[in-house]
Amino acid sequence: MEPLNAAALPAGIRSRSVPDINGLTMHILEAGFEGKDRPCLLLLHGFPELAYSWRKVMLPLAAAGYHVIAPDQRGYGRTTGWDGDYDGDLGSYRLLNLVRDMLGLISALGYRSVDAVIGHDFGASAAAWCALVRPDVFRSVALMSAPFAGPPTLPFGTAAKKPAADIHAALAALARPRKHYQWYYSTREANADMQHAPQGVHDFLRAYYHHKSADWKDNKPFPLKSWTAGELAKLPTYYVMDLARNMAETVAEEMPGAAEIAACKWLPDDELKIYSAEYERTGFQGGLQWYRARTTGRFNAELEVFSGRTIDVPSCFIAGKSDWGLYQTPGALEKMQKSACTDMRGVHLVEGAGHWVQQEQPVEVSRLLLEFLKAA
Repeated sequence: MEPLNAAALPAGIRSRSVPDINGLTMHILEAGFEGKDRPCLLLLHGFPELAYSWRKVMLPLAAAGYHVIAPDQRGYGRTTGWDGDYDGDLGSYRLLNLVRDMLGLISALGYRSVDAVIGHDFGASAAAWCALVRPDVFRSVALMSAPFAGPPTLPFGTAAKKPAADIHAALAALARPRKHYQWYYSTREANADMQHAPQGVHDFLRAYYHHKSADWKDNKPFPLKSWTAGELAKLPTYYVMDLARNMAETVAEEMPGAAEIAACKWLPDDELKIYSAEYERTGFQGGLQWYRARTTGRFNAELEVFSGRTIDVPSCFIAGKSDWGLYQTPGALEKMQKSACTDMRGVHLVEGAGHWVQQEQPVEVSRLLLEFLKAA
């Protein structure tokens, strides 16, 4: 796969591929590569994103003396060698194998450890597991937009507990029938719904990014009381969807107009084209496999080996103040601070940002990261 066109990247960021990474040829963006013996930072994107999602914070981090590396993760972009078949090797997307991907990458680049692994959205889950499993390698961790509540717990005191209610049946039974987006993303239809959206991939992504950003003025999040249908139904439709609608239909209702698109400084149309061109080419299934690996429950057993284990390296959390991702799993934000991370240095909610915090407010995110790295 050819590198990303240099004209699409800010000066000082380069695109290249690194072969033989856990079965992948991994495409990376990097900044601060000119100097030798620089400490390393590893940046992990989420869905539906790319290494390109970090373009606005890479140069400030590099200017502070770091070698900054952002890969297209397994299933994404110009990284190749991954299985994008719905009926293919789902196990390759389990969290411990995603950690193995990152260990292989930094090893190939000549690093025995990184000063920090920094993850956004689903990349925050991967970053958290990197820090949990190999704290000797990933010496601090910054999580964005998706709180980490800890490893799955082993069943405890089960004899006294009632079986959990079927949340999907309860959502479907609401007066306004609903469904959870992660389980929708796990269906066979989800990829085609988005890759072949009637409005096209570009407009689908425009509406999706807009709907989850601070530009959508109805993003006014608050904590939910419990994992129940009535509480989850308070989430916007990009998290808890109308039962009969797919994601392309869901976000089309919130498509911004031409004037609003022209005024969007954090994601102008020429930058959005980088995303849409990649997803038109690859489809979305690689990223959707991450959701399927989680929702199927098939890989929980190996994660339960770490039940009770905590993240003990210095950690911080950054999210947009208008991001519902903070609260989509009730109690996760509190668990992260109280038990999952034993050296939490700060929880920062950034004004003027929704879910895409490092793109919507890169100056403040860069400042917070550098402040954390200096103290860690």
